[in-house]
Amino acid sequence: MDTIFLRDLRVEAIIGIFEWERRTTQTISIDLEMAADIAKAAATDAIDSTLNYKQVAKRIIGFVEESEFQLVETLAESLARIIVTEFDVPTVKVSVAKPGAIEGSREVGVVIQRSHEDYN
Repeated sequence: MDTIFLRDLRVEAIIGIFEWERRTTQTISIDLEMAADIAKAAATDAIDSTLNYKQVAKRIIGFVEESEFQLVETLAESLARIIVTEFDVPTVKVSVAKPGAIEGSREVGVVIQRSHEDYN
């Protein structure tokens, strides 16, 4: 199986457990690794033969901008579900990070991996 990836997709969203976090947006950084068989796309050179990462990015950006989760864990799980179920991706690895959330750390976050079996 091949992998199509997006790295450091930055989206502004309301996220966090503290009162101040509920009043203003923060930057969320998202990495996606999506399993895909790219052989047909490579042979045909046609976008219809592959996972359209621009469509995935647009869907994820819209969802995250409208979300107001408290935990990055919940956001990561929601993103995995969207990618697996709406884009028919067999397996996805989702990283969600909050840059600058902890003083002295570049970013903190979670990494999860989900597949079709997780959503049946």
